[in-house]
Amino acid sequence: MAENKRKVLIIEDEARNMKLETDLLVMAGYEVISTDNAEQGIVLAKERQPDVIVSDYQLPGLNGIQAQQVLAADELTKNIPLAFVTASVTQEQKEMLARSGCQVISKPINTRTFAKEVGALIRRKTV
Repeated sequence: MAENKRKVLIIEDEARNMKLETDLLVMAGYEVISTDNAEQGIVLAKERQPDVIVSDYQLPGLNGIQAQQVLAADELTKNIPLAFVTASVTQEQKEMLARSGCQVISKPINTRTFAKEVGALIRRKTV
């Protein structure tokens, strides 16, 4: 595995969605770290320092916004871009997430543009 690969942490509790997102990102050349819950995602974000986090919004245990609040409050993870992949947020929630620095990628994901959307988040971080 090349050391210059960008790392993406995926937090997704649905196995089919996890596989699809992982496959798309690996095919695009990303290193993927994954977990099915927010609590483990927070631990992995601190340990592995991904370039971006892609998370489901509705998760068992801590939900996506609760995880985002924990990540934003920690010096180790507060600058990692976060995108929520979801079909279940209102326009008001999207605006609230945008104000907190989060991106929303709608489900069902567009398989042609998903990796590009993730890459844009990484580029925005490094600008």
